[in-house]
Amino acid sequence: MSSLSGEWRESIDDVDAAIIDGYQSGVPVAERPFRQIGSELGIDEDDALERVNRLHDAGIVRRFGAVLNPPVIGSSTLAAVQAPDDRFDEVAAIINEYRQVNHNYARDHEWNMWFVVTAGSRTTRDDILAEIEARTGCAVLNLPMLTDYYIDLEFPVVNADRFARESIDESTDSSATRMSEEATGDLSAFDADLLLAIQNGFPLSKTPYRDIAARLEADVEDVLESIDRLVDNGCIKRIGCVVNHVVTGFDSNCMVVWDVPDDHLDAWGERAGGLPYVTLCYHRPRRPEQGWSYNLFTMIHGRDPDAVDAKIDELASDYLPVEHERLYSTETLKQTGARYEELVGQ
Repeated sequence: MSSLSGEWRESIDDVDAAIIDGYQSGVPVAERPFRQIGSELGIDEDDALERVNRLHDAGIVRRFGAVLNPPVIGSSTLAAVQAPDDRFDEVAAIINEYRQVNHNYARDHEWNMWFVVTAGSRTTRDDILAEIEARTGCAVLNLPMLTDYYIDLEFPVVNADRFARESIDESTDSSATRMSEEATGDLSAFDADLLLAIQNGFPLSKTPYRDIAARLEADVEDVLESIDRLVDNGCIKRIGCVVNHVVTGFDSNCMVVWDVPDDHLDAWGERAGGLPYVTLCYHRPRRPEQGWSYNLFTMIHGRDPDAVDAKIDELASDYLPVEHERLYSTETLKQTGARYEELVGQ
């Protein structure tokens, strides 16, 4: 879908555009957030709320609320299998049965099915992988994230960009953040209840935090303090309007895997993650016993497949001059949010 000719673009005005691109994060943790948003945009509170509701109804905004961080709250991994062509649908159905599987994609590669498992503990996660292996008869490639260099799907979409952040020149802030496979969140009972209450988004009302508090039979001040705390400890990545990138035309993306020398990994990972057009960059383990020699993963999102390919060429020639493979997604087999009941032991 073209960013200029698509119906979504023709249906919004400049104020809508300011909401879409300006409030993917940074929504105030305050009792009346739309009053502040309206003040910043020169409109009233009712108008700000009505606009977000309309953008949500149109599918441009997938949800309004907190973007949670599963690898911090629980134990998460990216996994893959080599599903035989004649059993592909059967294998997908088995994998998709698990509530802890929240993403599953077909990719153009010998490892042709890639899915994410997020569970309350590493033991539970690995038990699920072993069960999938036994039930499908397919060996599972287990690739937990070891280092996060840059992960951010927040980028402007009200533009004619062919790839994410084409119109932005400055680099992004990347750094090597080690991830633990033993993460369990270490949440208080109230924080756990709050995460479950907000996992599907905030209520679209003038008083979303007060509505959440009422659902929890708690004081709104306790909810605001808990959300601030969960932001500070990394369980919440950002609070805002979660944009539907497919609806806004960013439906061309490619996962690229790289064989980076171990002694260059952090330097090159941070360098690649700092490029504005790289939306994801992280370190996962090699599995040489399974023929998997790649240790750095990047993702580029775009509207134009040729433009995405050209940026991958640039990455390969200028920043990551090593062997790599491009794993294009061919079908979405499952896409849901992580189910936090599993992560917080509920």
